Amino acid sequence: MSTPIDAETRLHLEAAAFRRLVEHLRERSDVQNIDLMNLAGFCRNCLSRWYREAAEERNIALPDAEAREIVYGMPYKEWQALHQKAATPEQQERFATGQPHR
Repeated sequence: MSTPIDAETRLHLEAAAFRRLVEHLRERSDVQNIDLMNLAGFCRNCLSRWYREAAEERNIALPDAEAREIVYGMPYKEWQALHQKAATPEQQERFATGQPHR
């Protein structure tokens, strides 16, 4: 039997889950954004955009660069230089056609 969850507790649980997801993605820098997009339909950039949009809904100005740094744990250009690899033709094709990896 589950414990009822009030709105404030739910908000805290969702925030904790988001932080855990961001932490996991930071640790898994070997997983490329294009792979996330091809498999799940979202990537680190999507998360940073959603974060920025949530800030904007609360009248908080948050530039894209700052939102990305929150998600990536470092400036985006630095993450790209350290971790981003060129997409393979197969990855690009899957992305272009919207077909997930099988």
